[in-house]
Amino acid sequence: QLQLVESGGGLVQPGRSLRLACAAPGFTLDHYAIGWFRQAPGKEREGVSCISSSGGTTNYADSVKGRFTISRDNAKSRVYLQMNSLKPEDTAIYYCAAHSTSRNVCYAGPKVYDSWGQGTQVTVSS
Repeated sequence: QLQLVESGGGLVQPGRSLRLACAAPGFTLDHYAIGWFRQAPGKEREGVSCISSSGGTTNYADSVKGRFTISRDNAKSRVYLQMNSLKPEDTAIYYCAAHSTSRNVCYAGPKVYDSWGQGTQVTVSS
């Protein structure tokens, strides 16, 4: 069963950057659409960004457009979320999720994803 591992979270000041990574040890991700989601305390899980299996299609939540960039390196079986100009409201646990598909699509909502990581904490605070 595909198991995902997130890394790269931490505590940063507002305006700074972090890069999150999603990996699946022992598996390749090149046939999976990947989504990044986040959940802040007391709030529902929300979609942040997604990328198709080939990388040709991406999608961003309005709240992160222009600040976050999703990318993937299928040779390394890694999907990245580059987060710039971080704000306190970006504070949350960030999860990556995978859905097996060969179509050049990705999915903004969580229901289609079959595999989830344990999450990595991102805290933006001065």
